[in-house]
Amino acid sequence: MRRSPFSPAFWRSPLRGPWFTSVLGVVLLGGITVLFVTGLLSYAAYNPGLSPVNDKTPDKGILGFYLFAWPTDPSWLYRLTQGVHVTLGLTLIPVLLAKLWSVVPRLFALPPARSLAHALERISLLLLVGGGLFEFVTGVLNVQLDYVFPGSFYPLHFYGAWVFFAAFLAHAVLKLPMALRNLRGLREENSDLVAPGPAEPTVSRRGALWLVGGGSLLLFATSAGRSFDGPLRQTAVLTPHGGPEPGTGPGGFQINKTAAYAGIRTAETSEDAWRLVLTGRTGTVRLSRADLLQMPLHSSALPIACVEGWSTSDQWWRGVRLRDLAALVGYDDPPDVLVESLQRHGAFRRAALRANQTGDPRSLLALSVNGEDLTPDHGHPARIIVPAAPGVLNTKWVARMTFGDL
Repeated sequence: MRRSPFSPAFWRSPLRGPWFTSVLGVVLLGGITVLFVTGLLSYAAYNPGLSPVNDKTPDKGILGFYLFAWPTDPSWLYRLTQGVHVTLGLTLIPVLLAKLWSVVPRLFALPPARSLAHALERISLLLLVGGGLFEFVTGVLNVQLDYVFPGSFYPLHFYGAWVFFAAFLAHAVLKLPMALRNLRGLREENSDLVAPGPAEPTVSRRGALWLVGGGSLLLFATSAGRSFDGPLRQTAVLTPHGGPEPGTGPGGFQINKTAAYAGIRTAETSEDAWRLVLTGRTGTVRLSRADLLQMPLHSSALPIACVEGWSTSDQWWRGVRLRDLAALVGYDDPPDVLVESLQRHGAFRRAALRANQTGDPRSLLALSVNGEDLTPDHGHPARIIVPAAPGVLNTKWVARMTFGDL
């Protein structure tokens, strides 16, 4: 007679049990907490308080209580936090799937609600499981640059994170004491996770944990390399390497969007046609690339890091300090600045920088990198480079900069 999933006898794996589930749960407790914190930091790094330009979630309300002006030190800060966020998220996928598998009989338990308290717990589990799957799936799709879901990634992932983590935190508070007891060797015979008629084991529970750990290690090994340059980047076979392959030479490092993708026309970036328009307290100034090259030039060794988790090592940028450009339009103390690009396609055609970013002496309107002029794909004739800022705020193909309160 064929059994139904609603029958306890349907679930026959001898691996399920409180100890196995508790080990996975403790791993997720630490991992998901780190994911949540680094995700909040990633959102803060965009400086969404510079509204409406940088704010991708205008109705966040009280959920934005923690936001702060993103610092410029250390210069590799965003590279670290976002690299950890994305790489750890991918690494935890086998653990999450194993944890869901280990408790799936409870989703089919009858009656569906034995009391009001039990009904509320089941609803919270729906939020927990649904929220977890939503966050991991949208995160993976973002890493793959595959935006098949409706709406913008930023608000979907932001709101989803709060729903998921609230349910996760409530679940952890309720279950952690029991999980710790299970890890100390609680007897399992009376647990609803233990199969009443188990099949013959083909692997031990510790062997199953090694299998899950091996899957996580494989995902780590095939994704972590995208945060490094050189041969190690080629090990990231399961994730994009950050746009097209960059080639060789001084401009041979990763990009996300090409000039062709952004709709940049050669005619508008030529030496004769292109002008940088600066607007501020004392009016408007227009500068050609030749004018910029006559100004004091400075160098900064800075990385590029993107929300998808990939990054480059330090590149040597050379150009005009943003604070010197602010001085041309009447600001001794550099204020916030709105930067506008020539690009026609893609997000962040306009991006804003806070005063602390504008005033940092390493923040440049870069004209060259690694000893040669910028290539079209790296933002020729001029691009922004700011320490610790997400890649999309390092605007390429700059056309206009408006200094002052935004």
